[in-house]
Amino acid sequence: MRTQLRLRVKPAFPVGPPTWPGDVARPPVEPRTGVDYDTAWSRRYPARLARALVVDGVLRPAMQLLAGPVVHGLDRLDDLDEPAIFAANHRSHLDTPVLLTSLPNRWRHRVAVAAGADYFFDTRAKGAVAALTLGAVPIERTRVSRRSTDQVAALLDEGWSLVVFPEGGRSPDGWGQTFRAGAAYLSLRCGHPVVPVHLEGTRRILRPGATRPALSGGPVHVTFGTPMRAGDDEDVRSLSARIERAVAALADEQANDWWTARRRAAAGATPALTGPDASGWRRTWALGDGRRGGRRRRAPWPS
Repeated sequence: MRTQLRLRVKPAFPVGPPTWPGDVARPPVEPRTGVDYDTAWSRRYPARLARALVVDGVLRPAMQLLAGPVVHGLDRLDDLDEPAIFAANHRSHLDTPVLLTSLPNRWRHRVAVAAGADYFFDTRAKGAVAALTLGAVPIERTRVSRRSTDQVAALLDEGWSLVVFPEGGRSPDGWGQTFRAGAAYLSLRCGHPVVPVHLEGTRRILRPGATRPALSGGPVHVTFGTPMRAGDDEDVRSLSARIERAVAALADEQANDWWTARRRAAAGATPALTGPDASGWRRTWALGDGRRGGRRRRAPWPS
C-alpha cells in the first residue's frame, strides 16, 4: 500500500501574506482602542451635525417616550455663560442620554461625555458609535491617566463642556458610591465651574444587567444645582467631597422638598448618597423603588 504525502505549500507574496525579515526589528504597534482611541474626528463639523440630528431627532423623542424627564433647577444656570463640568450620580446606562437631552441648547451641542475606556472603547466599532452619537471621550476608570486628563482638559480649554459621572461606574445596588476626584481636579486645573446634577428614576427603567427597559418606570427627574467653584484654599479632595454633598442635597430636595433639603444641608445632616450603613436587606428596603400606591415615596434616604 502506497502512502501519499501531500505537501502544503503556502503561496508567496503578493498572492499570500508577506513575511517579515528576521533580522529587521518590527515597529511597535500603536494601540487604537481603549484610552488610545482617537475621538478628534467626532468633534469636526460633519460629525457634530450628524450628532445634533441624532440627539434632537432620535434621542430626545425616545427619552420623552421612555422616561418622560422632568427637569428642575434650570434657573440656577441663568447666569452661567461658559463651559462647565456637569457632575451627576450614576445608576443606569439611561443616565447619559437622559442628561444629554435635558441640557439647555447652549451646552447640548458642544459637550463631551467622559466614558469608561474599558467599556465603551474596547473595540473600534463600539468606540465609533459612542463618539458619534454621544460625543464620548475615553477615560481611565481604574487609575489616574495623564493621557485621559490632558485630553479632557484640552477640550474644556477649547470651549467644550463635559458630562462626567464621578462615581466611576453604575451603582451595583442602587445606592451611590463615593465620588472620585476627576471632576474636582479638572475644575481646579481649568478654572471652570462644576454643576452638580441629580438623576432620579433611571434605574427603575433600565437596571444594570437588564436586556430591555421597563415601559412603566417613568417619570425621571433631572435636578440641576447651583454652579460651584473651588475656594481660595480648597484642594482636589475637599472640592470633590463638596461636589458629592451638593448632589446628595439635590437628591434630598427631590425626595422631600427644597426647604427641608436646605435646612438639612445647612446643619450638615443631608443623607449620604451611599445610603445607610446597614446589612444588605436593610439597604434594599430603605432604597425601595421610589413608588408606593402610585405615589412617589418620601424615603428617609434619597433614591
